Amino acid sequence: MKKDATTGFIKSFLLFGIAFVLLVTTTPIGFVYALLRQLFIGKIKTLQIYFIEVALALDNAGNVIMQHILNDTLLIKNTNTYQFGNKKETISSVIGKNHLTNTLSPLGKALNAFLNFIDKDHSLNSIIYDVKAFLEQ
Repeated sequence: MKKDATTGFIKSFLLFGIAFVLLVTTTPIGFVYALLRQLFIGKIKTLQIYFIEVALALDNAGNVIMQHILNDTLLIKNTNTYQFGNKKETISSVIGKNHLTNTLSPLGKALNAFLNFIDKDHSLNSIIYDVKAFLEQ
């Protein structure tokens, strides 16, 4: 039996809804638990790693969730343009790749400049990102 497009859409929307509700309701609990756990057992250093890993996960999610608006506002479309939307990549990494190919829009260039002001060569360094290397800086 062949699935029709409506069934696939409904199923994917329901899975999204369940994931979203679980994210909104359980993430604060997990975050507070991780903070308190690491503070009480005296592993403050691991919180630094935890914060970076959570930031990367949120950044990857943002790359997927906001892919259409980011593609439309931060990029110049041509054959060398590297699109947003890869679930295994950060927004900064896509900005870095498009910086290298000169396919950032004026807004994309401004965002890249802001990121580089905060963290020198941020978008270029994010192309090959390693949490351990970040912590050793």
